[in-house]
Amino acid sequence: MPTYAIGDVQGCSHELEALVDLIGFDPARDRLWFVGDLVNRGPDSLGVLRFVKSLGEAAVTVLGNHDLHLLMVGDGLEKLHRSDTIQDVLAAPDRDELLQWLRHRPLLHVENDHVLVHAGLLPAWSVEKACALAGEAEKALRGSNCLDFMAHMYGNKPASWEDGLDGYARLRVVINAMTRMRFCSSDGAMEFAHKGGLDKTPEGYMPWFDVPQPSWAGARIVFGHWSALGLMVSENLMALDTGCLWGGALSAVRLEDRRVFQVSCRAWADLVLPQ
Repeated sequence: MPTYAIGDVQGCSHELEALVDLIGFDPARDRLWFVGDLVNRGPDSLGVLRFVKSLGEAAVTVLGNHDLHLLMVGDGLEKLHRSDTIQDVLAAPDRDELLQWLRHRPLLHVENDHVLVHAGLLPAWSVEKACALAGEAEKALRGSNCLDFMAHMYGNKPASWEDGLDGYARLRVVINAMTRMRFCSSDGAMEFAHKGGLDKTPEGYMPWFDVPQPSWAGARIVFGHWSALGLMVSENLMALDTGCLWGGALSAVRLEDRRVFQVSCRAWADLVLPQ
């Protein structure tokens, strides 16, 4: 039963369909893992959500920052941005069903020695610790007080993890690390201003996966979120955001042998995003 991990789709349904055809996906036999950001900025967020939801147990997707933004807008806690293309979901007759399904996606998925997450893990977290923390945040996102939690979910502080954190601050660090982080310091302080590649690493920081001797060492981490980083496939690290939205490629990696599959993409941003 092969498993294919797929990078950030962001509403590019045509490319997703082409990639699924390329790998010869059979939902009765194969599984798809999505690194999050199914929606936004591309032309067909609605089509992507409906397709992935229709796959049932043949697909696993974790939440990305754009997925959370859709939930925030849908709950009336955030306004649409000029570059958003999630209006098709918000106007759909099955909107509530889709948003409820999305709300119940995990922040982290662990299977055998593979860890699926949108952005990354802080160096202080073992895989077991990260699973427990993800569970706390998922419970808050789905619970009866979810709107109150989400109203306090955004923000850059605290920037680092401490075991004594509680309340909204504790959960905000979890959300930020798993859905927004790119760079952090050697002691795990996150930096959110820089979105460029490794040549744009801010002084005093490093890519989160380069922190020496992290507690999650030994896990095989599959992630997206960082289009400027591009495709990286090694024994213990698979970065799969290859900038489909910006005219790059939509990428998949077969986890069993790390074979890469890609389809070229149109620069949808040039076609649909406001200037």
